[in-house]
Order: sequence, then structure tokens, then C-alpha cells
Amino acid sequence: MRILIVDDNPTNIIIIREILKKEKYRNTVSVSSTKEMFERLGVRSLERIEECGPSDIDLILLDMMMPDMDGLEACRLLQRSEHLKEIPIIMVTAIGDSNKLAEALDAGANDFVTKPINKVELMARIRTALRLKLEKDWHRNRDQRIQEELKLAALVQNAVLSTPIHDQHVEIDAIYKPSNELAGDLYAWYPLGEGRYGVILLDMMGHGISSSLFCMFISSVMRDTVHNFVEPEKVIQELNRQFNQLHIVSKLIQYYFTAIYLVVDTRRKKIDYVNAGHPPALFYKHDGALVKMDRIGPPVGLFDEMEVYPQTLYYEEGGHIALYTDGLTDAQRGTLEERQAWLEHSLKGSGHRFNREEMNRMFFDEGLPREREDDKCLVWIYLK
Repeated sequence: MRILIVDDNPTNIIIIREILKKEKYRNTVSVSSTKEMFERLGVRSLERIEECGPSDIDLILLDMMMPDMDGLEACRLLQRSEHLKEIPIIMVTAIGDSNKLAEALDAGANDFVTKPINKVELMARIRTALRLKLEKDWHRNRDQRIQEELKLAALVQNAVLSTPIHDQHVEIDAIYKPSNELAGDLYAWYPLGEGRYGVILLDMMGHGISSSLFCMFISSVMRDTVHNFVEPEKVIQELNRQFNQLHIVSKLIQYYFTAIYLVVDTRRKKIDYVNAGHPPALFYKHDGALVKMDRIGPPVGLFDEMEVYPQTLYYEEGGHIALYTDGLTDAQRGTLEERQAWLEHSLKGSGHRFNREEMNRMFFDEGLPREREDDKCLVWIYLK
């Protein structure tokens, strides 16, 4: 562990270094001013101290009374750097004023020792500060590893999402903004042959690591389920059976997800769907008429046996269908009715084609409060 001693009195530096040396702390560096301290810490400009990187110093013993800049001001400056503020500071002072010592602690110092220096007191405070530094470094490194793993997991999660479809009868696209690295929304679509496509959007309870893991499980069984069962009611019931077979140990939390699954038949111009507790999909017909897919059953995973309510819609001259998760409406201000009216107007679109630039404005409104942020997902089906 490397200790930096900052004192304009050479005698004080000698005394402290000898005390440390006898206690087997030989990795020390000494400077005689705060200017030299900042240079040793890698600070090129005090005005841009926020940009300073990490340092190899593990502890600073800082004299409170210095000629150019006192220890209090130096402490305040160090707190502006994300990296340097992690270095513990023990203030060395001849001042016995309790108000001044409290001011030093408020400025960012972790502890203090008074002059003349008591060897036992100094070493006790140094050992405590270094032990806390080791613990903080361990937690910071662990958090960094976790963040790196979360980013990798997010890449894996994103890789299982379906890519856009553009053919002569239908176009399917999506836009997705998770609230965290990992999220609880999942969309997918599958060509079923003979002009049919299975499309699903689900929203797992909560968001974060647990929800994303459940989503990955559902994603792993989705393809076989959709191709083996095809019909919306059978697909949803099979997903319910698979989800309930997870045998989650904790019974204090009831895990479940909402979902809406459609089979779009472009040859017969027919849409079969099941809505399992999900916000109603919006079907904008070619003439502008709006049909809500609001025949809603229970979410998936709440019951061992679930009732589903399969529905069928027909279309003649095309239009578009918007599937969405409630993060879109929950992020808006106003009553439930006002938010729903805003959504229906926003998703009406122009010419039924998917306009990503226009939809991005719905998803990335920086004026919304962060505490209302949730996963946001929109699936757009353009029927030609």
C-alpha cells in the first residue's frame, strides 16, 4: 500500500516516515506542498480535475496548514474527481479547534491526527483507513466485473430478438428501449409457412436480472412451442405449462408475465390472437378505423391451468397493428385515459408504414422523470 505524505515541514515528514518504516510501511512518497501533491496524483489542471484518472496512491497524510493552499481546500478539490475522492485522507493538524476538525471531515477528510504525533494513534488510524480502502477497492472491482457481465448478458439478450421482416405481404419491425442493461420485455416473430406469421410480445413482471433470466428461458422454448402448437390459445397454454415447471423456490413473489400472441394469415387476411393480461394491441385498418384487441385473459404463470380467450379479426385492404408494453404509457403524465389517448394518437402513423424516426421521439423523451422509467417496447406489423 502506497502512502503519500504532504507536509511543508521536513522534520514532520522525517518523523512520519520513520514511524511508518518501523511498522513495515516502507512504500511511502513525500511532497512539501499541495501543488506537488496534485502533480504526484496526476492532476494536470485544477480546473479540469474531474478528468483525472486513477492514482497508485492508497492513502494521503495531509497537513492542514499549508502555505499556498491549505488542506481543507485541497480536500474539496479532490472530492471533485471520481477517482481521487476514493483515496482516504487523514488530516494532520496542530489545531485543536473541534469546529475546524469538523470542517475538515465535511471537506472530505476521513480522519485526523493531532500534533505532536502519537505513534500509536497514528498507526491505528492508518490501519483503519487502509482496511476501509481495501474493502472499497474490492467492492468497486466486484461491481465493475458485474457491470461488464451485465453488458455481455445484455448483448446476448439482444441477440435473441427477431430481425425485421419485409416481404410482399407483410412487414414486421420493432423498437426497444430497456430501462437497465437487462430488461423484462421480449418480442419475437416466426414464419409459419403458407403466408402465416406468429408474432409475440411479452412483458415479464419487474425488470432487471431476474426478469431477463425468465425472458431468456421463455425465448429458449418459444420457437419449438410456436411451431409445434401454432394456434394462439395452445401456444399460450403451453408457455404457461413450461413457465410453471420452473418450480421457483421463493413463494413470496409470484412471478408471471403478460403476453399477446398473434398468428397473421396474409393469404386469408385473418388475424388470430390471444391476449394474456397484456395492454390491448391496436389494429389501425386501411380506412383509419381503430380496432382494439382488448379481449383479455389472465397473465401467464399465475395459475397452473389458465383460461384463454382466442379471438379472430379479418382485414381486406391492409393497415397496421401496434403491439406495445405498458412502459410507453406509464412514462407519460396525465390520467390513464389521457395517456391511452396520447398513445392511440401517436401510434396511428401515416400511411401505415413503420417510421422509426417518428417512433424514436416517443421512446427517448428526456423530459420524463427517471423514477417513471420502465422497459419500453413496440412491435409494428404493416399489412399490405
